[in-house]
Amino acid sequence: MNGNLPGSILVERRGFIATVTINRPEKLNAINTVTARGLSDAFDLLSAGGTRRGVVRAVRVVVLRGAGERAFGVGADISEFSERRDSPEQALEYEAAWGEGLANCRHPVIAMIRGYCIGGSLGLLPDTDLRIAGESARFAIPAGRLGITYGHDDIDRLKRLISHAHALEILLEASQFTAARALDIGLVNRVVADDEVEKETYACAERIAANAPLSARWHKKFARRLLDPAPLTDEERREPMACFATEDYAIGRAAFATRTPPQFRGR
Repeated sequence: MNGNLPGSILVERRGFIATVTINRPEKLNAINTVTARGLSDAFDLLSAGGTRRGVVRAVRVVVLRGAGERAFGVGADISEFSERRDSPEQALEYEAAWGEGLANCRHPVIAMIRGYCIGGSLGLLPDTDLRIAGESARFAIPAGRLGITYGHDDIDRLKRLISHAHALEILLEASQFTAARALDIGLVNRVVADDEVEKETYACAERIAANAPLSARWHKKFARRLLDPAPLTDEERREPMACFATEDYAIGRAAFATRTPPQFRGR
C-alpha cells in the first residue's frame, strides 16, 4: 500500500484500520524532510481513499506510530538543519515542506506513543484525535535548548490540547516530563503499561471502527470547527441533521430495535 511513499513511511491495512508508521528506528524515528513530506502524503492518500498502486477502501480509523519500541519520534532530524534551516528564508521553506495531510485527515487518528516523543514528533500530537502512551514514555519540546522558536501556529495547535500555562511550561522549561505528567495536563488521553500500549491502541481503534464512520467523521469535523471562535453559520448548524438521511442511520436504528450489532456501510 505504500505506492510512491518513501521507505521511512509505511502504510498498512487491517480491516477498517490503517496504520501509518514513521520508519526510521535507527534514528529514533527522527523526521527528515523526505519523511515529513511522505507522512503528509500518506494521510492525504488515506483521506482520498486510495494509494498510487490501488484503492484503500473503507478505512475508518488510522493509527500513527513510530517503528520499534524506543521512540514515537525524537522530532525533526537536526542533521538537516545546517542545509535546510540555516536562515529565516530556509526555515519558511522547511516548515512548508511538512504539509498538512495529518491535520486535514478526515478519519479519526490515534497516536500510539512508546518511548520518546520529543520536539516535532510531539508537535504531531495536536493533529491526532486520541493519544495513548506507555507508562515509560517521555515528552519534551527542547526548542529553547537549541535556540529555535515555535511559531504562532505551532503554539496554537499545542493549546488545542493543553492550557496556556502548561504550553508555556513545556516551551520555557524545555525539559523532559513523564507520561503521568502528560496525562495530568491533558496532552494524552490515557497511559497504560508499556507492554499493553499496542493492544490498547488497536482495541480503541476497533471500537471506533465498529461505529458509524460518517458519525465519526462528522464529530471530528464539528469538534475541530468549534476551535474557531467565529459564529456558526446557519448552514453549519443544519449540517448535523444530514445524518438522518444516511443509510447508516437506518442501519443503526434497525440494529438497535432488534438488539443486533449494526453493520455500517459508511453512506
